[in-house]
Amino acid sequence: MAAISRTFASSLVNRSYVNVPASAGALKKVFSISSSSQDEESQAPAAHYNGSSKDRTASGLLNRSFVNVAPTTNYQTRLHSTTNIPDFSKYKKTGDYESSRAFTYFMVGTTGFLSAAGAKATVTDFLSNMSASADVLALAKVEVDLASIPEGKNVTIKWRGKPVFIRHRTADEISEAESVKVTELRDPQSDAERVKKPEWLVMLGVCTHLGCVPIGEAGDYGGWYCPCHGSHYDISGRIRKGPAPLNLEVPEYNFAEDKLIVG
Repeated sequence: MAAISRTFASSLVNRSYVNVPASAGALKKVFSISSSSQDEESQAPAAHYNGSSKDRTASGLLNRSFVNVAPTTNYQTRLHSTTNIPDFSKYKKTGDYESSRAFTYFMVGTTGFLSAAGAKATVTDFLSNMSASADVLALAKVEVDLASIPEGKNVTIKWRGKPVFIRHRTADEISEAESVKVTELRDPQSDAERVKKPEWLVMLGVCTHLGCVPIGEAGDYGGWYCPCHGSHYDISGRIRKGPAPLNLEVPEYNFAEDKLIVG
């Protein structure tokens, strides 16, 4: 029996592959050495435990034996690798990274500035070509000498490709134009709203129906008559009869002493 115990004890000490705690009684048998085999057992490696005092019983035996065991899960340990990894050190940047970054920012900023300047120049040239030329701007405004127009007469001028009627009205014509009730008009508009000076009537000579040129001092109301479709305008250029829906248009104009500036 003692021989079996010694064999079991030696096996436990030399092989640490026990994964269950041993009871106190079993450990007592394992670590007990008889006097008859003292010399033989002294040659065996002694069991060593680094636990604290609370893991032992009152008699000094271990409550539980925590023996290092081999891992129970699969794992891999790379001891050697034959993979050849190329050397990329020659591609590594050398030098001052801050100066390189500053140069990059400078180049990006310069490129953006030059692009903006080029775009501005292109847009400026494009808009300049779209603007009216000097001769067109000269025709944008027309100046008329009012002293050359006698009272009770019409003058037709050309402004922006359209005829403009200028009428020097008499006192009777002014009184007639002012006496018309606005509520009776198709396009309600008083005479004072259409003139800046009562004696001067300025309006475009284009019928508001289909764009024909009316005839002056004609029609049922003594003003203008459109021969195309029979529209009648009074002495203030307001539509009184016929298919035209609106009064004759009044352009932008101003007086400068004895001059009339249209436009």
